[in-house]
Amino acid sequence: MHRLGDVVAVVCQPDKPVGRGLHLTPPPVKARAIALGLAVHQPTKLRTGEFAEWMRSLNADVAVVVAYGRILPKTVLDGARLGFVNVHASLLPRWRGAAPIQWAVLSGDSQTGVALMQLDEGLDTGKVFAVCTTPIGPNESSGELFERLAPMGAELLERELTAYLDGRSVLVSQDNSLATHARMLTKSDGVLDWNAPATAVHQRVLGVTPWPGATTTARGKLVKVHAVRTHSLAANQAANHAANHAPGTVLRADKTIVLVAAKTGAVELVTVQLEGKKPIKAGDWVLGRGVAEGDILGVA
Repeated sequence: MHRLGDVVAVVCQPDKPVGRGLHLTPPPVKARAIALGLAVHQPTKLRTGEFAEWMRSLNADVAVVVAYGRILPKTVLDGARLGFVNVHASLLPRWRGAAPIQWAVLSGDSQTGVALMQLDEGLDTGKVFAVCTTPIGPNESSGELFERLAPMGAELLERELTAYLDGRSVLVSQDNSLATHARMLTKSDGVLDWNAPATAVHQRVLGVTPWPGATTTARGKLVKVHAVRTHSLAANQAANHAANHAPGTVLRADKTIVLVAAKTGAVELVTVQLEGKKPIKAGDWVLGRGVAEGDILGVA
């Protein structure tokens, strides 16, 4: 990677309590910045004027924002000579907001990517000047996609930032009529709805992995679902049982397969995790007598 310039400071979220002991823990970006000998600033408030004044004092040419998670006021955005550039993990204007990677997977998008845009006061509404795209794998989780997009964003920034600084980039306004919102996920987003089509259940598991994680219930107990897949047997089995089995019904359960009916089609559970236990293969769940054919998942 060639050198783009000097980093004069790093801004990140305040330290937060983490874990059962609630130990005050710095964000990873802070730890890395300190290791590199960079100055770190962690403002708790952005609209008092103090942060804007600090920004102006840096005399920075440009500020680069990656997953900061807060909307910056105009007084702050004016603090860098050429404004703020945001590295956003979606093909804007699709999936503006806090969780673009997760919602691309949850929605079954065939592709996504990274966009570079000039920040304004809106929520990811600024003008875009560079984009790279990538297909989303049929069994790719949001966590796996994140790992692929992170270096893509870094490479795009390295390739395009110099042109932006030199005034050679073409800034294109977004079509707001095409915008979709990627709200932050909550734990309830991980609860599987067996009344949805099998493809939607599959996408749900992929989209909420690793956080908040997909969950259902079996015999009144919470079960995390780490991996599912569609299976050639699923369509046949579901077709044979569609008239007699409610969504969530375990159509087959043995050491080789656990098959669950959805509203349309069926889903094969691959890896599950019981409360307080380690993840196991679904077949081992059956052998441990935790589930059996005829059980209905998702019932409290």
